[in-house]
Amino acid sequence: MEAEQTEKKHVRSGESLLLQALGETPKLRILDFLIDNPLFDFSKKEIIEGSGVSKATFYKYWDEIEGSGFVKETRKYGKTILYTINEDNPAVQKLMELDEALMEQESPD
Repeated sequence: MEAEQTEKKHVRSGESLLLQALGETPKLRILDFLIDNPLFDFSKKEIIEGSGVSKATFYKYWDEIEGSGFVKETRKYGKTILYTINEDNPAVQKLMELDEALMEQESPD
């Protein structure tokens, strides 16, 4: 199980380009973590750890993030609900496009 968690956690070397461009707000840190890991689903605890926000900060913004449709539930195991970024949400699509454009801009030709 630990190997699986290690595989799906995105390790950054420094701040992401999206955070550099838009600022490092807690909501954006949470969304950035999920955008960087679209193939995986995460528990709230894993999102807190992966995004680097405190538990209190996470819960301050989570209802708004979930209510806006930025994330979607993927499955449940026991009482734990797993979430992923909602790539069907138009605002998320724009953030992903911006993230991609920033990466292309930074990569050498």
